[in-house]
Amino acid sequence: MRRARRAANKLGGQVSPYQARIWSRVLTACVALTAVASTTTAALADEDGTSFWIPGFFGSLAAAPQQPGWSLTSFLYNTNVSASGNAAVAREITIGRFNPKINISVDAHVHADATIGFVAPSYTFATPFLGGQATAALLVGYGNNDTSLNASATASTDLLPFSITRSVALSQDTTGFTDLIPMFSDRWNAGVNNYMVYITGDIPVGLYSTSNLANIGLGHGAIDGGVGYTYFDPKTGHEFSAVLGFTGNFENFATKYTSGIDSHLDWGASQFLTKQLQVGLVGYFYEQLTGDSGCAPVLCPFKSRVIGVGPQIGYIFPVAGMQGYVNLKGYGEFDNDNRPDGWNVWLTFVLSPAPPSSTSTPPPIITKTPRS
Repeated sequence: MRRARRAANKLGGQVSPYQARIWSRVLTACVALTAVASTTTAALADEDGTSFWIPGFFGSLAAAPQQPGWSLTSFLYNTNVSASGNAAVAREITIGRFNPKINISVDAHVHADATIGFVAPSYTFATPFLGGQATAALLVGYGNNDTSLNASATASTDLLPFSITRSVALSQDTTGFTDLIPMFSDRWNAGVNNYMVYITGDIPVGLYSTSNLANIGLGHGAIDGGVGYTYFDPKTGHEFSAVLGFTGNFENFATKYTSGIDSHLDWGASQFLTKQLQVGLVGYFYEQLTGDSGCAPVLCPFKSRVIGVGPQIGYIFPVAGMQGYVNLKGYGEFDNDNRPDGWNVWLTFVLSPAPPSSTSTPPPIITKTPRS
């Protein structure tokens, strides 16, 4: 009220209590509108609800032996997801822009359709490393991200008998290169049992801007590592693989935002109907272990979760003295929290050295490295 009287006095003269109340409502409405505008016109980066690790990256035969020499993995990845609640609000607000004296409720919905092609050359060393088979790879990608956001923000205070609402509809279609992802793995074979350790990370050189609603790059560095296991019996054709990993994220210096520690479990189970044809299921569990820091107070601690499962089919064939492998798998997502969910599809092609004997050597492995 005193603020309203001061504002009126600047325009000249004293005001009555009734006039002061009117001025108070006008000033409050202006502040509310400013707060709403600040939350609905700012587009956040792909931090909240978006991880470095793309769940489902590993699948069947993840830890099985590879043939020494150069290999080339290429895959086309498409994801079509939507979110509401905090996962969508996080895309809309700018950190620290909420006015704590004003109650703001935001109803937001975000939808993303991204298609990215990746190429990952790799080299498997013939000389054992720590008794295992070492492989070094580098992943680079190029693709498109089409994201839209529809939101309605409502502001109110105890002084106003009414609320103020503003709606926005934002969309952006972005095309560019992804970050660079180096990866190193080591594998050990003991009959039908195969073991793997890996380490990878994100070099943030891809297309990224804090003003973008849709980004291709991550905007910050990350490091990820884990262990894997594959059971494969060439006689029966039975196969099961699981890879457990953890991601540590570095600060995004442009937004002063740091994502929490993530855990992810990718798995695949399949049956080789012939020596060339493989069918089965794939799935993943993604769970954020610690909350993000640097996010808006109304959202922190911000932790996300999602589960995915779906079918797969693979086929092995000779290619000019080498071995080709094509795999198609898809995931439907559910049980998500603070993360968009929907479906994603992977079409993978691997060109690798042919095994010495196609009748006794396991099928090739899909050497993949994470993150768009």
